[in-house]
Amino acid sequence: MLHGETVHSPLPQDLPWWQPDHFVFFSVLYLVLFIIASGMGYCMYKAYLDTKNAPAHGHH
Repeated sequence: MLHGETVHSPLPQDLPWWQPDHFVFFSVLYLVLFIIASGMGYCMYKAYLDTKNAPAHGHH
């Protein structure tokens, strides 16, 4: 162990991706992407049900 070296964290502080602001940013980013994907999947599923349940003859 070098003189003046202190161990205060299990993760080295010079890793750019392990900083609280980056962690929060990526958490929010993934949350937003998940919400968007869920909304798109729901809309596609709803459209699929609408087309499947629609009467065979045209809408009037």
